[in-house]
Amino acid sequence: MSNYLMALDQGTTGSRCIVFDFNGAVVAAAQKEHKQIFPKSGWVEHDPLEIWNNQMSVAKEALIKAGASPSDIAAVGITNQRETTILWDKNTGQPICNAIVWQCRRTSDFCDTLKTEGFDNIIRSKTGLTTDAYFSGTKIKWVLENVPGAKDAARRGDLLFGTVDTWLLWQLTKGEVFATDYSNAARTMLFNIHTLKWDDEILERFDIPKHILPEVLPSAHIYGKTHKELFGAEIPISGIAGDQQAALFGQACFFPGMVKNTYGTGCFTLMNTGDRAVSSKNGLITTIAWGIGDKIEYALEGSVFVAGSVIQWLRDSLKLINNAAESEFYAKSIDSTDGLYIVPAFVGLGAPHWDQYAQGIITGLTHRTKKEHIIRAALESIAYQSYDVLTAIELDTSLKITEIRADGGASANDFLMQFQADILDTAVRRPNQIESTAFGAVLLAGLAAGVYKNKDEIIQKIRPGSIFTPNIDSFSRDKLINGWKAAVRKAMTQDI
Repeated sequence: MSNYLMALDQGTTGSRCIVFDFNGAVVAAAQKEHKQIFPKSGWVEHDPLEIWNNQMSVAKEALIKAGASPSDIAAVGITNQRETTILWDKNTGQPICNAIVWQCRRTSDFCDTLKTEGFDNIIRSKTGLTTDAYFSGTKIKWVLENVPGAKDAARRGDLLFGTVDTWLLWQLTKGEVFATDYSNAARTMLFNIHTLKWDDEILERFDIPKHILPEVLPSAHIYGKTHKELFGAEIPISGIAGDQQAALFGQACFFPGMVKNTYGTGCFTLMNTGDRAVSSKNGLITTIAWGIGDKIEYALEGSVFVAGSVIQWLRDSLKLINNAAESEFYAKSIDSTDGLYIVPAFVGLGAPHWDQYAQGIITGLTHRTKKEHIIRAALESIAYQSYDVLTAIELDTSLKITEIRADGGASANDFLMQFQADILDTAVRRPNQIESTAFGAVLLAGLAAGVYKNKDEIIQKIRPGSIFTPNIDSFSRDKLINGWKAAVRKAMTQDI
């Protein structure tokens, strides 16, 4: 009898597998980092085969840790770093180049061309997305035009494209299933979120053959089964969602107006808007939250490109801390940053600014500045960027956000969560289960596999955690925010 659900959580910095019981408790977990490849300034790549091998490795490790056999797993859910682009030969299964990561800025010039043509208006009206190098479509075009033989292979029908979920699904089924879900398709810049089809007009402008694109299916859906050779038994694969939509589901944000913020490599804020695709006038994107059965639900999203990765920068590049947990200790050891701000625009600025050419800066340095100030300012920059996004959401929806649900690795940092509540003047709720992304994937898988009857049953699986409430006065808050806004202006292109 099956007792567990398995999440394959493939992220920007590493691959994880988490085994959950049906009540949502973590039974076992394993993870492994993969190499970050930076061929040029602003370019970011991953090795797709390393990702696949690592994902299989941690899946087998988690099974062993759980003391479980493949027959104990009722279903597998996949969640993934979104927009990251992989193209491979469908006959050999070999990638034709490294994966181009969502953070990569190599297609910024083409995005500028689209804006000059006015084609960005067509893209936004059909896909809900702003025209930015962040998304998959321009990355596919770059590969087809720059990797020798790629365009001819695509025209012959020998090439396949997928975001990471599609790549893993294809590998898990030994090439039997070539598909993605609505939430991931919505991030390609090629998918019409209103007609729920790949868009011919955009594909023609990008010169991308439609036949290289995967079939698009609901997020809770039995896609197929793992090939018997991989685990020794077939396991149903019945849930797929991009990491941020999976987190929204894992936080049980099932009703319009509910908001979650994931503090991972980047920072991603989503508000459920129900069956309405709300068009943003304040620098956000409209996206599909998930598809269940024949029902599609939408979300407004703000994407911050550099959040938890700024802590990695402190650790790996500046050598100011030995591990991420130390950042909280140093931040709490001082009362303020003494006017120091960091704008971590290492790969430009995302929502709501969308400046592809903004550069990271530190402003407010004095002879009194010490490493504690830099560490605290780095943590505060995560909260400030989230403030910018949440303010835009309130403007777009005319709703006052009274609570956000926080998850992701950096949400374990109490200093950051309290500072976020202070800056937003809003309660921040961190659930007991902060693995919301993986949890969302297995909830979707369990829904399709019949482990859960409906969303009401899922809500009962969410355990309460910590609540952080605002603890500063409005004058202090406004002063801090005004300093941040001034720093952002300096980081943006026109002020350099």
